[in-house]
Amino acid sequence: MFIDSAQITVKAGDGGDGCVAFRREKYVPKGGPSGGDGGKGGNVIVIADRFLHTLMDFRYRRFYKAQRGANGQGANKTGKSGENTVIRLPVGTVVRDKETNMVVVDLIEDGQQYIVARGGKGGFGNARFAKPTHQAPREATEGREGEEKILDLELKLLADVGLVGLPNAGKSTLLSRISAATPKIAAYPFTTLVPNLGIVRVEEGKSFTVADIPGLIEGAHDGKGLGIQFLRHIERTRVLAVLLDASSQDIERDYQVLVSELESYNIRLLDKSKIIVYTKCDLVDHFDKLSKSVTGEAETITISSVRGDHLKQLLSLIWDILESE
Repeated sequence: MFIDSAQITVKAGDGGDGCVAFRREKYVPKGGPSGGDGGKGGNVIVIADRFLHTLMDFRYRRFYKAQRGANGQGANKTGKSGENTVIRLPVGTVVRDKETNMVVVDLIEDGQQYIVARGGKGGFGNARFAKPTHQAPREATEGREGEEKILDLELKLLADVGLVGLPNAGKSTLLSRISAATPKIAAYPFTTLVPNLGIVRVEEGKSFTVADIPGLIEGAHDGKGLGIQFLRHIERTRVLAVLLDASSQDIERDYQVLVSELESYNIRLLDKSKIIVYTKCDLVDHFDKLSKSVTGEAETITISSVRGDHLKQLLSLIWDILESE
C-alpha cells in the first residue's frame, strides 16, 4: 500500500536529576559534597533512507520516545545520557511542525539526518553548588524536560519528469513502455490510484526518473475524482509531460482543464518546462493540434505507446530539456 502522508508525536528524553551526596571515606573527616550531575536525555532523529518508499508504518505507530537520562550519583558520577531514537523516512519526506506549520526538515538526500526533538539537559548535583562560604550544599536541580512535538510527514516523490493528464490519457501505458515499471493498465477511468515511479534509460550513461500521477478531472481542486492529493509529487519534478488523448472530442478543453487544476493547486507548477504529448495517435487518422497561442513555447510531440511510434524521439526530447536546465 502506498501511503504518502502521516502524523506522529515525538518526545525527546528528559534530563536526569542531579544527586545530593557527600564523600564518605575513612580517615577523611571533611569529605565535602560529591553529588554528580544528571545525564542528558536522548534526541529524536530522522534519517532519510532510500530503501523506504512509503509512510505506511507511521499509520500504525504514531508515538516515538527517546530514553531519559540517568540520575547523577555520588562520588561525582554523572548519570548516563539517554539513547537517541532514530526514525527512518523515505527520501523526499517533508517534516513539518504541526503547531507552527513550519518545515522542520526536507529530506532530499539518502543518509541525511536531523534532530527533530532535543533531549533535556541533566540537572546539577550538589557538588556544583560548593563554595568557600557554602561548603555543605544540600541542593540539586531536576533535569529539564525533553522537547515534544507533533509532526506532519508528507512524502513527495523525487522525479525528473511528471506525467499529468486526464483519466485514460495513456500515462500508465507510456510509463510501462519506456521503463521497467508495471503500473495497472485498463480501459476505465482512475485505473491509477497511486503514483508510480519508473527509471527511463535513454542510452548508456543517460537515464532519468518519471512519475505517473493519477488522472485529474475538472473540479479536482474541490475534491472531485481523486482530488489533487497526489499533485505534491510533481512539485519537485523538473519537467511536466502533459498527455492529451488525440482521440478526444475537445483537446483544447482537455488542456485547459489540466492547466486550471495545476494552477489551483500551485501556480508555480505552470512555470516548469512542459512537453505537450499527444497520445493514442494509432486510433485517429487526423486531429487538430493545439496552437502555440494556447500552449505557449512548450515542445509538442505525437506518439502511440501501443505501437511504439516516436517513443525514442520523446525520450530524446525530454533528455535535451533536462540537459538544458
